Amino acid sequence: MAINRNNPLRCKPRFRIMAGDAIALGPGKVALLEAIERMGSISQAAREIKLSYKRAWDMVDTMNQCFKEPLVLSSTGGKGGGGAQLTPLGIKMILLFRSMESTAIKSTQADWNAIKQQLKQPTDSQ
Repeated sequence: MAINRNNPLRCKPRFRIMAGDAIALGPGKVALLEAIERMGSISQAAREIKLSYKRAWDMVDTMNQCFKEPLVLSSTGGKGGGGAQLTPLGIKMILLFRSMESTAIKSTQADWNAIKQQLKQPTDSQ
């Protein structure tokens, strides 16, 4: 199930961690957390992963409200500029989420191989 961009046949687990009706954590939110960690800014992270600034802020707000402690801390702009950083819990949630994905890939490998054997290779028009 390893993702190979040259092979159009792939299996990709997608977890959604729900807190009531809210998605507390999912692939997009984890990608945003990773970008914030790299960039040190919500706006720069949003640009990097091609999200609007408002969408990124809404995602951060949802995550921070869903967890017992915030995952992202931010400071407002100004003379020195603002910024954002992950809390220890934010870093831990990235690691746990990626671990869940890895475990899912490993545990479903045999089933995926059996399914893959029955699939046609897609053509460019599909």
